[in-house]
Amino acid sequence: MGDMFRSEQMALCQLYIQPEAAYASIAELGERGCVQFRDLNEEVSSFQRKYVTEVRRCDDMERRLRYVEAEMKKDEIDLPLLSAEDEPAAPNPREAVDLEAQLEKTENELREMAANGASLKANFTHMEELKCVLENTEGFFSDQEIINLDSNRLVDPNDPTQQPGGQRGQLAFVAGVIKLERFFSFERMLWRISRGNIFLRRCDIEGLCDDEETGRPVLKTVFVAFFQGEQLKQRVKKVCAGYHASVYPCPSAHAERADMIRDVNVRLEDLKLVLNQSADHRCRVLTSAAKHLPRWSIMVRKMKAIYHILNYFNPDVTGKCLIGEGWVPAQDLTTVQEALARGSKQSESSIPAFMNVIDTNEQPPTYTRTNKFTNGFQNLVDSYGMASYREVNPALYACITFPFLFAVMFGDLGHGIILVLFAAFLIIKEKKLAAIREEIFNIFFGGRYIIFLMGLFSIYTGFIYNDVFSKSMNIFGSGWNMNYTEAVMTDPNLKYITLRPNDTFFKTYPLGMDPIWQLADNKIIFLNTFKMKLSIIFGVLHMVFGVSMSVVNFIHYKKYASIFLEFLPQVLFLLLLFGYMVFMMFFKWLVYNDTVEGALSPACAPSILILFINMILQGKQETPEPCKEFMFDGQKSIQMVFVVIAIICIPWMLLGKPLYIMMKRRGSPPPLPKPQESAAGADHAGGHGEDEPMGEIFIHQAIHTIEYVLSTVSHTASYLRLWALSLAHAQLSEVLWNMVLAKGFIFDSYVGAIGVYLVFGAWSALTVGILVLIEGLSAFLHTLRLHWVEFMSKFYEGAGYAFEPFAFKTILVDEED
Repeated sequence: MGDMFRSEQMALCQLYIQPEAAYASIAELGERGCVQFRDLNEEVSSFQRKYVTEVRRCDDMERRLRYVEAEMKKDEIDLPLLSAEDEPAAPNPREAVDLEAQLEKTENELREMAANGASLKANFTHMEELKCVLENTEGFFSDQEIINLDSNRLVDPNDPTQQPGGQRGQLAFVAGVIKLERFFSFERMLWRISRGNIFLRRCDIEGLCDDEETGRPVLKTVFVAFFQGEQLKQRVKKVCAGYHASVYPCPSAHAERADMIRDVNVRLEDLKLVLNQSADHRCRVLTSAAKHLPRWSIMVRKMKAIYHILNYFNPDVTGKCLIGEGWVPAQDLTTVQEALARGSKQSESSIPAFMNVIDTNEQPPTYTRTNKFTNGFQNLVDSYGMASYREVNPALYACITFPFLFAVMFGDLGHGIILVLFAAFLIIKEKKLAAIREEIFNIFFGGRYIIFLMGLFSIYTGFIYNDVFSKSMNIFGSGWNMNYTEAVMTDPNLKYITLRPNDTFFKTYPLGMDPIWQLADNKIIFLNTFKMKLSIIFGVLHMVFGVSMSVVNFIHYKKYASIFLEFLPQVLFLLLLFGYMVFMMFFKWLVYNDTVEGALSPACAPSILILFINMILQGKQETPEPCKEFMFDGQKSIQMVFVVIAIICIPWMLLGKPLYIMMKRRGSPPPLPKPQESAAGADHAGGHGEDEPMGEIFIHQAIHTIEYVLSTVSHTASYLRLWALSLAHAQLSEVLWNMVLAKGFIFDSYVGAIGVYLVFGAWSALTVGILVLIEGLSAFLHTLRLHWVEFMSKFYEGAGYAFEPFAFKTILVDEED
């Protein structure tokens, strides 16, 4: 618990490591994860540092790993999962050279296979398209009308190309394959360039063909363009190239086409055989690489991280030693020394590495050691702001106050059991479930112990409220006595009967609410009053505890004057006003009862709210005889004194600390400059820097005083959300019972059993979805606000920065995410 009370003590250490032992030493420190290194070369560019070449080598190996992994995903080869126990250590430099060579060999082999495979695939596609051209153009060339189309045209005596001996009646042609979506535009272009002197025929290829450009399946068609003249032939080929149409040789003679089809079929069979063999070889290479890829990836990441940290180090003047600095928890100083010694031993260094603790005025990072139980609560606090160094840690108290305040709003025994069962499942199966990387699930999994405690506390408050799915349990029997005759009870004109608290078997119900309140007409009025007062009581106690925790900070930072100038007026202001209101609640419960008559009877009990308002505004209330305005003698005088003292506390908070600082500065010489002191380290726990102008100090204190005085009122009212959400949760639960589940009990015989089964399913789904999930999330957020704003603002500064050690575990998890 000492670790949770405040953050751990940190030490700034200077490391002296021999260059030949630096790699092994940093690797050992990375496995232990207890040093946050500082960059001593901030002015040096990343490209001018000592180990930039090694970092680039690691980048190149990561690129190769990504390529191999991408090829595996392309072939749908799954990578084996590597457990934490099987994770390899960082490779030594000799192993790194072998790893680099292995990755280079694997990448080159895959790239060569990919290039050969692409070439073979392209040849196979061309052969298939050529086969389609040869087969689908059979009908074009067998039509004699098409072949002799030009021989029936009239001869123009003035046209030399149509004279005897010219090219008359002979047509040239171009055959090929084009995408179907481009064919119609292709046809119009051919028509325009030839002025209608081209005859185009097409035949669609059945099925989908792979597109060479995108690899996606597309529709293609075979075309044959008949024309006359060499010049027009060149134009047609240019248009085919522009439309990315593949042109293939196609003889016009049937026998030649048949021979060519047989030759193409033989070549296709050979290509299929080669493609299958290439795919098998590629699969073997990728499967072999998949066995080692997770280990290779971890080794490269660790190696890159080590060289990245080594770039933070500075060489000494002689160049024979590397000097580094880093923050280390005081408890881990021995661990760091052991890691340095182990690294020097592994590298067989002649001079062992050593560490010095140096003094500094800089503010250290904040580090709170947690386990899997306290980690969730610590994350809730850190989300508000990282604690200042050695500041009181609210997470220690949130382990109890957070689930308790949640349960006050979520008080239902049945719903609490659901939360406990869900959290218990996550806790029991946590080793298996920890491997799941789904974001929403990880939120619930990370807070499994928070949910478990919230469920346990909800069961407890469910007992106190005597509420189980909106129904009450009659464990001890009702304490109320039915002190009426049978004639009165059977009177048809009597609608209501009143039970007096004086007519009871026992004065106090053993645990929680008496079950008879479930039948009372004034149930909501009674619970409203009870829960409203309870929320104010819990709120004032929570805020007083928060203000009291500031004393612990003042004592630790040796700001003893702040105890009298800040804490004392704050706690007096809070207790004399709202603490006194809580006292009046308890006094009213104890004094006013049904056993006495006169001024102390329940009918004469004054309203606490009216009394409090009259106390602040010095008002007066007229009361009938024999009742009295005040609950006890001298109450008016006491209230007046409390109000006067509370008003005095305001200028006390406003001027006390600034005047103290002013007098302290006048009586002391100006402080010497501290060149190493950081801005964060000069102001612990809300203090003021010694060089801060007095005007700013007065302004800061005025803002702080106004904020505290106003927030005391608003924060007390804010705790009424405990009452509001508790009432809403109970009423929603009752509505679901009466409007859904109760409807299943109105049927008779076998139909009723089926109806109850169906209605129970709907009621269960609505209960889990609305009352547990949505209402639970609402109560969780309201509880979080009560801790962040109402509780932690009283003492928690949250101006620190997190301790982020160099740890391989953290690096690997972050890169996976």
